[in-house]
Amino acid sequence: MNSQFTKIIRILLGLILIVFGTNKIYAFIPLPQPPAEAARFMESLADTGYVLTVVAILEIMIGIMLILKLYVPFALLVLVPISLNILLFHLFLDIPAIGAALLVVALNGILLYKHRRKYKPLFSE
Repeated sequence: MNSQFTKIIRILLGLILIVFGTNKIYAFIPLPQPPAEAARFMESLADTGYVLTVVAILEIMIGIMLILKLYVPFALLVLVPISLNILLFHLFLDIPAIGAALLVVALNGILLYKHRRKYKPLFSE
């Protein structure tokens, strides 16, 4: 589980989460204009006043946990619904920008597989 490959994947995923989570709060990376439906959906999330902020904070916290190797199996489980929603958002509303979503899901999946023994007690009776 502590191979160089796993370490690189863990740190890469952590950096991606920190950068894009921080960008949700401070918008320092200009992102391309999404299609109209995607823009309306994101505006509605922003209008709630808390959803995007909570997601951004979770992404940053998970990224820090991955980089510092703190509770990695837990962080990966918390990331599953976030990464799945990122993928579904791009799949249904913004296909041209699906690359980063696929990368996050793939990296999360690889790390979940590498830590699969830690999850065994969750599925036993």
